[in-house]
Amino acid sequence: MSVIIILLIASISVAAVFLAAFLWGVKSGQFEDDYSPPSRILFDDKPSSTKTK
Repeated sequence: MSVIIILLIASISVAAVFLAAFLWGVKSGQFEDDYSPPSRILFDDKPSSTKTK
């Protein structure tokens, strides 16, 4: 029974670390990219240099 408590505490602490990292990323502007998505569709991909036979 004590193993379940230890695993529960460990999983909650790992989830808290990931939540803190996500909130830090949001506050520091990691997800603020308003330019790329609309302009990405305007440019074609470069053709591949390999020839298919």
